[in-house]
Amino acid sequence: MTIRVRQQPRNRRCAALRTRIPLVTLVLAVTGCGGSVAPGATPDSPGSPAVSHGTPTPGASSALPSRTGADAAPATARATSSAPAATCTDRYLSGMTTAQRVGQLLMGGISASQPDQVQLRILRDNHVGSVMLTGRSSAGTTATRKLVDGFRGQADQVAGRRVGLLVSTDQEGGRVQVLNGPGFSAMPSGLTQGSWPTSTLRTRAAAWANELKAAGVNLNLAPVADVVPAALGVRNIPIGSFQREYGHTADVVTSHSGAFAAGFAQSGVMTTLKHFPGLGQVIGNTDTTANVVDSVTTADSSSLTPFRAGIKAGSPFVMISSATYTKIDPNHLAAFSPTVIEHLLRGQLGFNGVVISDDLGNAVAVRSFTPAQRAVNFIAAGGDMILTVQPSTIPAMAQGIQARMAQDASFRAKVDAGVRRILDAKHNAGQLDCG
Repeated sequence: MTIRVRQQPRNRRCAALRTRIPLVTLVLAVTGCGGSVAPGATPDSPGSPAVSHGTPTPGASSALPSRTGADAAPATARATSSAPAATCTDRYLSGMTTAQRVGQLLMGGISASQPDQVQLRILRDNHVGSVMLTGRSSAGTTATRKLVDGFRGQADQVAGRRVGLLVSTDQEGGRVQVLNGPGFSAMPSGLTQGSWPTSTLRTRAAAWANELKAAGVNLNLAPVADVVPAALGVRNIPIGSFQREYGHTADVVTSHSGAFAAGFAQSGVMTTLKHFPGLGQVIGNTDTTANVVDSVTTADSSSLTPFRAGIKAGSPFVMISSATYTKIDPNHLAAFSPTVIEHLLRGQLGFNGVVISDDLGNAVAVRSFTPAQRAVNFIAAGGDMILTVQPSTIPAMAQGIQARMAQDASFRAKVDAGVRRILDAKHNAGQLDCG
């Protein structure tokens, strides 16, 4: 993918930036009043990176790394509600239509620098409850916050109360940093971060989290918890070739992914352990390659240690890989595997938070499945939140889920359980109003 040269945002106020204005109008106004937009480009044009698996810096390799974060400590964002989380979640869940419940299961990608009005309308019309800022933006925190506030102003309501959005991005560091410009630090690569004392990394991570918070982002799809063996190194295309790993041993990755997540938790921004059960032993990138296989990792591998530690520390999100793990479940991609999600992640590792997919919209790894099949297979396997960087897949995904719900009571129960976990995360992030 060709990487667009960063441009400096224009500094001017725009009277159209009010949440009362329709979302499409508002977003177009934002991009004209501070966004970093390349003239004549569209989000799907070859020069405009829209993939959320990390965005290499200009001049980097054209192959984008596999998308997505680890939280080795619980998020501590203050909730706006004084009601217990279960009571607050129940109130929202019971008031939702089927379409609204399905919408909560979806996270749609939107260009951080050049939002597309058709894609935005798809998100709104399908009640999509979470947004991912994709590509690369040099607009800075102020302009990004205006953009995000526009999204929030158009979020769904239940019984007159807004269902707040989770707004995420890939802010790992190095060649995977979506948001740049005034107010954002230049974050070094994971390997560099892994060379620091953990106390230093935690302090700096807390500062990076505050930058995201200033921009309105409440969920980081980072840090990477994958262990890339030194012997494999840069031949590991999704992680090692971009120096996204914290180190080459489970101990280093555990300590430093934990420090990163703890710093974010300290500042009240949630993080995501990724890419379970690990992409450190593969060669191919699931974004750009089909049939990516890990023939090494088992349910007892030491490379699962960073995930175990992060879950024990209270990680709210875990992202599932789209590779196949022959020694765990040779018959399914991990994202479609009950063995990986329900038995290993939830059962053996005890994870009770939100299971989010890697990209199921544009990744080559899932192209042999229709969008509806991808969504249904992920939920049926025990997943909660479907990430798609291609909003055009959302209507088919939503329709597929609703069709399966109408036929299968056990699947309906999985949907409700997933929505509940997502709403609990939103409550903890202060995005539900139950006062």
